[in-house]
Amino acid sequence: MSTFDLSRRRVMSAAVIAASIPFTPALAQPVAAPPAMPPLKTVRTDLLEVAYAEYGPAAGPPVILLHGWPYDIHAFEEVAPILSAKGHRVIIPHLRGYGTTRFLSADTKRNGEPAALAADVLALMDALKIRSAVLGGFDWGARTADIIAALWPERVHGLVSVSGYLIGSQAAGSQPLPPEAELQWWYQFYFATERGRTGYTKYRREFSKLIWRLASPKWAFDDATFDRSAAAFDNPDHVEIVIHNYRWRLGLAEGETRYASLEQQLAAAPAIAVPTITMEGDANGAPHPPPSAYAAKFTGRYEHRTIAGGIGHNLPQEAPQAFAQAVIDVVRA
Repeated sequence: MSTFDLSRRRVMSAAVIAASIPFTPALAQPVAAPPAMPPLKTVRTDLLEVAYAEYGPAAGPPVILLHGWPYDIHAFEEVAPILSAKGHRVIIPHLRGYGTTRFLSADTKRNGEPAALAADVLALMDALKIRSAVLGGFDWGARTADIIAALWPERVHGLVSVSGYLIGSQAAGSQPLPPEAELQWWYQFYFATERGRTGYTKYRREFSKLIWRLASPKWAFDDATFDRSAAAFDNPDHVEIVIHNYRWRLGLAEGETRYASLEQQLAAAPAIAVPTITMEGDANGAPHPPPSAYAAKFTGRYEHRTIAGGIGHNLPQEAPQAFAQAVIDVVRA
């Protein structure tokens, strides 16, 4: 989950003003039995063998969907068929440290810093010969999509970002928050300790299920739904990537020189000019900024949607029709 460099500017577009009206699409409830995902494909980049699910025609307009922590590609298992039925080519990769995505070399640093995750997605697009795509995501995936949209706008046809503008930096992460806000980040401080590393290694499934419940307090997911995603946490690099990600945010772990210039650009909180729809569930129990805090960071065509009905942090899986409609609409814009 994300630390936030909250903008204090109060500039709001007409679209943001309209966002105060909850967006409740028809048929927003997920189906009882999600369709099975297709067999995963793999492709090699400079650092990784990336495992991904692919839906739709190979020549269709590409959409890349990015999951967060502690979730996986199954967050989009109901979104992808909706988009593929509209003719889109949908790519859903396992991020580094998840599922069957693997590092090519044992010598590569198991780095979870934000710029590294964004570079992975760009490398995936290059490997699949995708020049430009709509990017959609939540949690780590939303931050990754935000970064690509900000630094490489020519690669992003449109952006759907749950919880809005999530680009941060170590400098921003070093600033203390009010006590109630710090309490929401309890797991980040836990991961800063060796006890936390050991605890997450031993209890990663129990830990992740707790996060699901806290982040989506009204989502009545069953064990089968959780287990489908939890299998992705058995990746041999998962714990190291997660621990490094949260320690990096607090300045307790170093990144890599290859990403230093990117992190410097991100520390300036660059604006995002590509067509964007941001989204928020009305029952998100995870730390997240209000839409008014980040509206001014989106300088292109922009709209915010609040999804009603007890929708929590994992918005694509809890409200797949609403998320898919946002992808369709940002493409049409």
